[in-house]
Amino acid sequence: MDLLRTPLYEEHVKCGGKMVPFAGYELPVQYATGVIKEHMAVRTACGIFDVSHMGEIICEGEDALANINMLLTNNYTDLKINHARYSPMCNENGGVVDDLIVYKQREDKYFIVVNAANKDKDFNWMKSHAFGQVKFEDVSADYAQIALQGPNSEAVLSQLTKDIPEKYYTCIFDAKIDDIDCIISRTGYTGEDGFEIYVNSKYASAIWNLLLEHGKEENLIPCGLGARDTLRLEAAMPLYGHEMNDEISPKEAGLGIFVKMDKADFIGKKALEEKGVPTKRRVGLKVTGRGIIREAQDVFMGDKKIGVTTSGTHCPYLKQAVALALVDANYKDVGTKVQVNVRGRMVDAEVVKLPFYKRNK
Repeated sequence: MDLLRTPLYEEHVKCGGKMVPFAGYELPVQYATGVIKEHMAVRTACGIFDVSHMGEIICEGEDALANINMLLTNNYTDLKINHARYSPMCNENGGVVDDLIVYKQREDKYFIVVNAANKDKDFNWMKSHAFGQVKFEDVSADYAQIALQGPNSEAVLSQLTKDIPEKYYTCIFDAKIDDIDCIISRTGYTGEDGFEIYVNSKYASAIWNLLLEHGKEENLIPCGLGARDTLRLEAAMPLYGHEMNDEISPKEAGLGIFVKMDKADFIGKKALEEKGVPTKRRVGLKVTGRGIIREAQDVFMGDKKIGVTTSGTHCPYLKQAVALALVDANYKDVGTKVQVNVRGRMVDAEVVKLPFYKRNK
């Protein structure tokens, strides 16, 4: 299968990006600076990421809100215009089809951002469950998405536009950067303050280069998929296909706060009610022994297997090896000491409070 390329492919090559396959695209895993420096740049200054592989879907029509509320576990009834809200999207068995963000553009129009690997699956799921006066449209090909992340990100963006969303999870739909129309949201996947910029694909390179040029004094650098993953894990942000999937429920994944059981109904609600209190739970593990824990490694309490890791790495900013794991709920309490089988060697770890890293407001 031929890999797709985002509108920023040539910019990555110019910047020395090491290109790898990801979700059907050819994307930079890192640049010459390396993952650790890119990670640290976002924690201490700022970085930009090409996330144009993400999918964008518009839900529009008189019954748009009713459809959103039936598809998603969160409640969108009180979502204000120019605000965003995160939610899992469940199947009938209570497993997670995907997790996504919905932006309210008008009373009858919503802009939905979905994970790259699930783009077609999500769009088909939404269309197949549509009812009433509503239209779902996949507009992914029209948009490039650039994430500007880190404590200095507002200082960079303010050099280019006055259209800066003030609060986390708000957006400006009619923003302009250098007279280029775009959507700017105060969102991100790094655990830092930052912005995600949606722009027509043909203007992606212009926006990318403007940010790099005006970000020099703020120590802005381009960052790849490697740093994006270490940053999200350090901030304990779940990743679809790891912490959740079609079999893992949002409550097991630690996303119960986004599941509104008091809603009249949503796909998967009955199954979640029948499951009751989760018997498995997502936990954070801090490595107390020697070694690095990766995904898909068995977690033990003595001789008893109690779960499996879903993500794991060494976090550059914390200087600590950590992992996320799905374990028997009886062993979810902070302070519980466990061992993880790392290629036949048992590595000591301890359940800790999540997130591993939280930025100073």
